[in-house]
Amino acid sequence: MKTNSDIKTEISFEDFKAQVLNDYKLAVTSRECSLLGRREVLTGKAKFGIFGDGKEVPQIAWAKAFKNGDFRSGYYRDQTFMMAIGELTIEQFFAGLYANTDLKEEPMSAGRQMGGHFATHSLDENGNWKDLTQQKNSSSDISPTAGQMPRLLGLAQASKIYRDVKGIDTSKFSDQGNEIAWGTIGNASTSEGLFFETINAAGVLQVPMIISVWDDEYGISVHAKHQTTKENISEILKGFQRDNDNEGYEILRVKGWDYVNLIETYEMAAKIAREEHVPVLIHVQELTQPQGHSTSGSHERYKSQERLTWEREHDCNLKMRNWMIAHNIANEETLTALEKDIKKAVREGKKAAWTNFLKPILKEKNECVSLLENLANASSNKVFIEKLTNDLKAITEPNRKDAISTARKALRYVINEDSNAKQELIHWIENFFAEVQPKYSSDLLNETESATIHIEEVKPTYADQPKMVDGRVVIRDNFDAIFSKYPEALIFGEDTGNIGDVNQGLEGLQEKYGELRIADTGIREATIVGQGIGMAMRGLRPIAEIQYLDYLMYALQIISDDLATVRYRTKATQKAPLIVRTRGHRLEGIWHSGSQMGGILNLVRGIHVLVPRDMTKAAGFYNTLLESDEPALVVECLNGYRLKEPLPTNIGAFKTPIGVVETLKEGTDITLVSYGSTVRIVEQAAKELLEVGIDAEIIDVQSLLPLDLNHDIVKSVAKTNRLMVIDEDMPGGASAYILEHILNEQNAFQYLDSQPKTLAAKPHRPAYGTDGDYFSKPSTEDVFEAVYAIMHEVSPDDFPKLR
Repeated sequence: MKTNSDIKTEISFEDFKAQVLNDYKLAVTSRECSLLGRREVLTGKAKFGIFGDGKEVPQIAWAKAFKNGDFRSGYYRDQTFMMAIGELTIEQFFAGLYANTDLKEEPMSAGRQMGGHFATHSLDENGNWKDLTQQKNSSSDISPTAGQMPRLLGLAQASKIYRDVKGIDTSKFSDQGNEIAWGTIGNASTSEGLFFETINAAGVLQVPMIISVWDDEYGISVHAKHQTTKENISEILKGFQRDNDNEGYEILRVKGWDYVNLIETYEMAAKIAREEHVPVLIHVQELTQPQGHSTSGSHERYKSQERLTWEREHDCNLKMRNWMIAHNIANEETLTALEKDIKKAVREGKKAAWTNFLKPILKEKNECVSLLENLANASSNKVFIEKLTNDLKAITEPNRKDAISTARKALRYVINEDSNAKQELIHWIENFFAEVQPKYSSDLLNETESATIHIEEVKPTYADQPKMVDGRVVIRDNFDAIFSKYPEALIFGEDTGNIGDVNQGLEGLQEKYGELRIADTGIREATIVGQGIGMAMRGLRPIAEIQYLDYLMYALQIISDDLATVRYRTKATQKAPLIVRTRGHRLEGIWHSGSQMGGILNLVRGIHVLVPRDMTKAAGFYNTLLESDEPALVVECLNGYRLKEPLPTNIGAFKTPIGVVETLKEGTDITLVSYGSTVRIVEQAAKELLEVGIDAEIIDVQSLLPLDLNHDIVKSVAKTNRLMVIDEDMPGGASAYILEHILNEQNAFQYLDSQPKTLAAKPHRPAYGTDGDYFSKPSTEDVFEAVYAIMHEVSPDDFPKLR
């Protein structure tokens, strides 16, 4: 069931009536799903519900203007739209509500997201791109309000790139840049900074983006008078309206219950955006929210009786119904019969979805019960196991955890027993986790053959007497090779274009490759990353540059909630292989210290975090990443651009392996592990330690996420029997993360003869200046003395106390 999007064809009145009736059927179906969905939450079958009731009619009008190749970046009220474009059935709606883990039953996220979060499949079962021009596309939703906006900008900019940049293979991604990126947002969420940042950026870039603001005057319980100046978002955005002398937006307003004007408004907006590449904002006013914000509360608590009466009278479905009767499109009897049939269809769809959800879980429960009965009969603790078994039997609508939890508890009663029944239960538990755990944990990273871990290292090659150049020259020449090799690659950020980035790593490349591929942006980190996410979702290979690592904080929410979760939250049906480029470490001062690694590592699982010690290693990471399709953050060493490096002869071809450490110096007394700029300090300290008879082994981890996939660090610890991890992050940050991995993942504790140590910066941000750096972050002397103290404890006679 979907709406007819061919709104330009001349049709008879009878055909017109049929279209309108079909649209009304869609609206009522969606509403019934919302009403019944709320009841399913209140009865406990579903955990939470947030629905699109009150927004049905405008979403049907929107769907009529939405074409193959277009993309949606919306929020959790857009169920009617998804039904209208044929991408959401009644059964799928309820499968999402129940969190069905079968992707065929719940294609939006296989139960990983709560209901109301929608997506279409951009990838086939092998992880390859489908033809996005031949389908209607929805990027996967996220819950953070306004979080969909930065990605929307990139989805729209992709059309501009595909239209204006020559040489890109567009066959699966674009039809001459004619695609529109459609965004939706609630009126209250337009208060978020991400909304305003995106609005401004889209106006500057002039991209084909249409934003629908669903305005029902409330943000949860808070009225618009507390949300928006003048209580009207389109009113305060008047300054963005384009005119004869200035580019900007086309701003349209329409009543959310006016079926005819809605269709005309969306048709007009689509024509402007698609043909002129101009952003459009549609303020859809006078909408209602019949069930309130969500199932967590009732809107009767905060809306007056007057407002509730107004909402009942202005319900968009009711208004459409009355309009149909007034214009002889349908009579009361016809509509009543139609509504009755829809209620029945929704109930049947709900029932089918619940049956399909429960079927495999009941099978698992019955298997467990049978095994527990066998275990009880073979055990001296039969009475206790039977109690567990009977409790499990009594659960008529179980969750998966009920069976596995009961099985694990039952094992406690047979710890000192041995029987075939016990072994069968253990085998069942192990198989259960092997089969079921991936339903909830798979696809955080790429699990196909295109994963970075499958890309072989290619070492840099050098002439007999290599030319020594500034590190920035290595990275610049490598980027030149990248943009020559990959026409779909582009880079953008603050000072990235005209001046070739603040450290001249892109010197001269804008002149060579054009302003669209090597582009300057405004100071707006969140939407810089958002541009990259959206363009990567449409087949381009963007590199989003954040000038300094400290500034990544502005974009960390988008990186964490959106970029890092794309593959996971869609169960590998979408991807966004964005590379985020930044620079940091050893820059001085509170706001430019560049060492927030501990926080980053804990917030961005799902992307690679790479920390090369020099520009050759960094260049190799870019080459590896562009051969794969995974997102990554590359942190270049800020103090490395002017340090001399030998210039490789195979620029653009060498590849740094991801998740592989490098041993920089062999040693026998202690293993020193570090990364980035701190490696140079460790290397100097190791030279000075040799002078007092301490031979340290130095390992550069190179990659923090993933970390040491081959477990090479523990091999070093097995040789030296001592370990220290050094970095310039705060205590408990990245060095603690590395140490935890070495001890708990690699089991290095069994080889240690001394307490493992971390050496990090002071627990405050670094003070400014050379002395501020020295007294805030680890110095050569700090490393020397910390290592010496360990060796003093080992052998006080050989290494007398320093001080």
